[in-house]
Amino acid sequence: MKKSPQSTPAHSLNRKPAPQDPSAHRTYQPLSDPDIYLFKEGNHFRLYQHLGAHETSESGIQGTHFAVWAPNARAVSVIGEFNGWDPQLHPLNPRWDASGIWEGFIPGVLQGSLYKFHILGNDNNYKIDKSDPFAFYSEKSPKTASVVWNLGYEWRDDTWMKERRCHNSLDAPLSIYEVHLGSWKRVTEEGDRFLTYRELAPPLIEYVKRLGFTHVEFMPVMEHPFYGSWGYQSLGYFCPTSRFGEPQDLMYLIDQLHQNGIGVILDWVPSHFPTDGHGLSYFDGTHLYEHADPQKGYHPDWGSYIFNHGRNEVREFLISSALFWLDKYHADGLRVDAVASMLYLDYSRKEGEWSPNQHGGKENIEAISFIKRLNEVVYQNFPDVQMIAEESTAWPMVSRPIDTGGLGFGMKWNMGWMHDTLVYFSKDPVHRKHHHNELTFSMLYAFTENFILSFSHDEVVHGKGAMLAKMPRDEWQKFANLRLLFGYMFAHPGKKLLFMGAEFGQWNEWYHERSLDWHLLQYEPHQKLQQWVCDLNSFYRKQEALFTADFSPEGFEWIDCSDWQQGVVSFLRKVPGKDDPLLIVCNLTPAVRENYRIGVPLAGVWEEILTSDHRDYGGSHMLNGIKAADRQPFHGKPFSILPMLPSLCVMFFKRKAGT
Repeated sequence: MKKSPQSTPAHSLNRKPAPQDPSAHRTYQPLSDPDIYLFKEGNHFRLYQHLGAHETSESGIQGTHFAVWAPNARAVSVIGEFNGWDPQLHPLNPRWDASGIWEGFIPGVLQGSLYKFHILGNDNNYKIDKSDPFAFYSEKSPKTASVVWNLGYEWRDDTWMKERRCHNSLDAPLSIYEVHLGSWKRVTEEGDRFLTYRELAPPLIEYVKRLGFTHVEFMPVMEHPFYGSWGYQSLGYFCPTSRFGEPQDLMYLIDQLHQNGIGVILDWVPSHFPTDGHGLSYFDGTHLYEHADPQKGYHPDWGSYIFNHGRNEVREFLISSALFWLDKYHADGLRVDAVASMLYLDYSRKEGEWSPNQHGGKENIEAISFIKRLNEVVYQNFPDVQMIAEESTAWPMVSRPIDTGGLGFGMKWNMGWMHDTLVYFSKDPVHRKHHHNELTFSMLYAFTENFILSFSHDEVVHGKGAMLAKMPRDEWQKFANLRLLFGYMFAHPGKKLLFMGAEFGQWNEWYHERSLDWHLLQYEPHQKLQQWVCDLNSFYRKQEALFTADFSPEGFEWIDCSDWQQGVVSFLRKVPGKDDPLLIVCNLTPAVRENYRIGVPLAGVWEEILTSDHRDYGGSHMLNGIKAADRQPFHGKPFSILPMLPSLCVMFFKRKAGT
């Protein structure tokens, strides 16, 4: 077997793209002998060009070529509207090369035709109709037939695609707005129906641009049978959900976002899949995509099947899916869901419910190998995108290069920071001094990974409460606390992610069956919180110190992290090589601190350039203006200033040039 090269992912996003096969962007290519060779050895990652249903012509006759991998089937046929769903009329032929692929051409079957694969297993009693694993489009749920579809679309995002390397780089500002398409906004006057992909484009783009986010992240748009899974129980690995429109409608949405300077990250789930009978499970009468051993192949938490990541064809299926969304839909990155569940054989299992690896350990060697190969192939083909891990354990070097022992992701969600910070902020301020370390602990490991600070959908469901509702005390203090939390988040090293609704202070938990509570924006506190997020994003994107060295200790310096009794932290964000730091001060209690001395590294006049206590954001408007530095050393610095610290407030100071 050909050995896979162990190259390093382009984490800095500044290397040249790998040479591309000029045929790489065609929708359909007949399987050649080299294709089969690559397929058998586990190195074919453009399978969507060959398998599935593709409109083409043979001998001058228009029709559709069908191909499906079902190596253990006794017979496979195509059924659909065009043959009255009769499995006898259009049998497929097994290829002679022992690849396990069945294929055939059916004349007259064109775009829009419904179809499934009728499969007879080696067990004479096994007969089933399966959706196409490589389908580009599907019937609208709850129906489950696949739809013959071509992916032709005239993209107009050339400028974005040429420049996105700088938008996605590790030293760029990334502020991500996480969106669930089915509940961001609905048409209430029409039975609370979904907005389509095309209908979403104008209001979503206007909103994201106005609030200043750099990217949107869509919770899974891949077809999924159960809407209540939010897309995380996916079956359409090459198929966007038809709930919101046709494939070209999603392309239009992404295209329009790109034309307006907004990046698009897609959630993607290569860890597990639902057990629905029309899907991947027991596909050809055997455990084809999933492990046969339930200790490896069934997920007890989610009631789903776990991919057999040790099987070449399954690895190719998943990596082809990743490339597909980057290729055909111009996605700027993939956020890979539930990575922790892939890394550990004992994930969410009790003793006796899991089998150790060949070395007696709990590490899932096959899945780890798959993850590394996935990231390697993605960065080789699309070096200007980002692969982002949702990984909740202390597994080391998740976002480090493969050839140095890492998993090869570009970034990783900082779940530890999220948890500790929310625990701290949910405490009544009178008790916060006993939890000060939960606020400051993150800086002990902040540069061990390329972290994204995420307040995602997971934090506002299942009884956890909305972000605003988590905050303690009366309404004014709740809003002040949330402003402070968001300001602290934007000041802390790491890229940013905020789930929809938090930016204007939803009181209710997120619920996928209804729109966000947009009516709250008629009330001033919610308007002003939204304005704070808008101005934070604008400020963040203009201040190089807040993003250029997010993943380097050179970009951060504590002034004082030990004043737990008064609940104050102060620190610098810096651009390496520039003597122009940004000073951030957080007062995490309701008490106003008069003449609070803070050490600063430079003489001159320090100006308060942003504060969450401004009246425009709902604060008490206790402003500092400018503060001349005293020649009194403090906090180990040669100078100091004496600002006033309003209650529950974050302040940003910068030294005025020329002073």
